[in-house]
Amino acid sequence: VKFSMIQANTILERFELAKKCGFAGVEADSPSPLLREEMLASSRKTGVVIHGVINSVHWNKRLSDPRAEIRAEGLQAMETAMRDTHFYGADTCLLVPGAVRNPENENFDQCWERSTAEIKKLLPLAKQLQVKIAIEVVWNNFLTTPEMLIKYVDQFESPWVGAYFDASNMIKYGVPSAEWIRRLGKRMLKLDFKGYHYDKQKWVPIGEGTENWPEILKACEEVGYHGWATAEVQGGGEDVLMSISKKMDEILELPREKPI
Repeated sequence: VKFSMIQANTILERFELAKKCGFAGVEADSPSPLLREEMLASSRKTGVVIHGVINSVHWNKRLSDPRAEIRAEGLQAMETAMRDTHFYGADTCLLVPGAVRNPENENFDQCWERSTAEIKKLLPLAKQLQVKIAIEVVWNNFLTTPEMLIKYVDQFESPWVGAYFDASNMIKYGVPSAEWIRRLGKRMLKLDFKGYHYDKQKWVPIGEGTENWPEILKACEEVGYHGWATAEVQGGGEDVLMSISKKMDEILELPREKPI
């Protein structure tokens, strides 16, 4: 579950609630006002792993921004996020590389060129920290087909750049989620979990979308993916989180343990 989805008073209480609801791990935001020492201590105390970090400013400080000073701020923020990833002992740092927003100064080609140049600057740090940059596919009018994402990731020729695949985001563009996974293969580093209905063209509760989870699980098995599946939906307190956890276990065909 995303750490930001958990509603409780303190950092430790949020980790304890995640554990009680059956979540094995969380993804944290960075840069963040949360004290990372307290985050790590709470993780270790509860056994709930911080498995990844999400760049919290990649929409506003885009690596594709036409302004060089904003790209520089975005690069600095990504470096902070990667250092926090290493601090937590996590292995991936999620990045939305940019957005296609303007046909004149932030179009597809410019988004590709600018974000590629900035990510290349991060590769030495990624290697040093042993942190993988996970490129997420979202509704940013960029990398909307498996072919685009594969070409984008492969251009770096680096084991430190891969794909963060959201099984619901890309349904909108018409290619089944399982096909994305089969095409991405070993490039897929992490998997996000929510619900989207193609015919209705809207977000729906987990399990009520058109993801075709049995086929997704089959595709994951075929490509050898046995990593994290992380919910990214509206969070809440114990009742909401318990419901999300239960539905995920049902879809993933995991045994349901008794609440702690």
